[in-house]
Amino acid sequence: MLSSYKSRLFCRLAITTSLLSAPFNLALAQVPASLQQLLSSQPLPQSAIGIWVQRAGETSALARLNEEQMFNPASTIKLATTLASLNALGPDYTWKTDFYSHAPIVNGVLKGDLIMRGTGDPGAVSEEHWRMLGSLYRSGLRKIDGDLILDSGYFSLAPEDPGAFDGQPLRAYNQPPHPLLVNANSLRFHIRPDAEGQIHIEADPPLPGMKINNQLQAGTGNCGDWQRGIHYQASGNEVTFSGRYPVHCGNYELLRTAVDPEFYAAEMFRLHWQQWGGEFNGNVRTVSSPPLPARALLQHQSRPLGDLVKVANKWSHNIMTRHMALTLGAERYGAPATLEKARNALYETLRESGVEVGGMVIDNGSGLSRHVRISPRQLGQVLNAGWNSPWRHEFISSMSISGMDGTTRRQFTASPEAGRMHLKTGRLNDVSAITGYVRSHCGKDLMVVLMINHADAHRGPGSQLQERFLRWAHNLDCQ
Repeated sequence: MLSSYKSRLFCRLAITTSLLSAPFNLALAQVPASLQQLLSSQPLPQSAIGIWVQRAGETSALARLNEEQMFNPASTIKLATTLASLNALGPDYTWKTDFYSHAPIVNGVLKGDLIMRGTGDPGAVSEEHWRMLGSLYRSGLRKIDGDLILDSGYFSLAPEDPGAFDGQPLRAYNQPPHPLLVNANSLRFHIRPDAEGQIHIEADPPLPGMKINNQLQAGTGNCGDWQRGIHYQASGNEVTFSGRYPVHCGNYELLRTAVDPEFYAAEMFRLHWQQWGGEFNGNVRTVSSPPLPARALLQHQSRPLGDLVKVANKWSHNIMTRHMALTLGAERYGAPATLEKARNALYETLRESGVEVGGMVIDNGSGLSRHVRISPRQLGQVLNAGWNSPWRHEFISSMSISGMDGTTRRQFTASPEAGRMHLKTGRLNDVSAITGYVRSHCGKDLMVVLMINHADAHRGPGSQLQERFLRWAHNLDCQ
């Protein structure tokens, strides 16, 4: 009787155990045994992990886990944005910055206002801006008697709180789009203690109208402390530094936003126009639709898209990819650029490239969002579309090379995997993702996707699983 009871109990326990483990085993049945072992040996639940692995040029997956589940991909969604931009616009696409006026130029003097119209050049940095104003100076213009009018009408966007995502409104990665951004509206502050213990602060670029209120005091402390004890605040056109800075730590740099884009653009114009020898003492006004027609004075072209996607993907540049998405929308549906046009253009272009977009949520195109969603299979389709694109080499070369540059420059250094992977990383709180192309040890190209959405996935176990997964892909047998 006891033996019969034990037998029935064992059967019930076996059936219950089988039912409870079935989802995990069924999922793992879609991956090779070596990957099953890897996944089983780590603490993250299988429901939090999305995987897609496929050989380049083939149609079926080698490994897939939760491939239809929607995950937050963080910045790996930039691959969808940049591929759509390359396929729709071409790598030779450039952004235009135009200078107009309604007034005549007499003996080098503009007898009226100068209009500057931007279209959201993602590569507008100090050097490019300086060269642009040099071209304007060489056109014969020497002095502006009127005002500088900034035309911001190419973008039509709702006001955006730069601190809405994580409560850090002065972080450069949180800067909202604007058609006249220079340096992504960020400044690099150089903190330099001297031999007497005085602390000097210089801004790059040195915007003439911005005031630096230096309240930093010399002190001691740990060089690894958060911002080395520096407190940073910005209000209006003034930035304030306070706290005790450990002078024995030497020089330090802080990249932050400080002023609104219109002020930044105006002060950059004053700075560089004066450096070229030009004169301007007027005011600066921002408008969304200046009176037309006007006489064209100069059209400046940006660096080509094929160059800029390398910065956007290798260094995961949020505002650059946001501008690319907005540009794609304006080119497809007409100016002004809007967020809705950008999203629709991305979905349409990806669909035309062979990506199934059902259920996908791209949001702003950069991945800096809690709403963005894509499945491992869809992200794998983006990689496949990139492989089959006429701009394959531009697309792949835009990604970080393992152990060499970009966001994976510190991974796999001095190991066989160094230089064998072109990858895009993604990281938010509770989100860890990596995707791209891995050349295996025997020379086969793989398309790999790994997304993890789980508490603290961006730390510890999530990072460890990323590394082990990529090593597994690199060492995969070539049969």
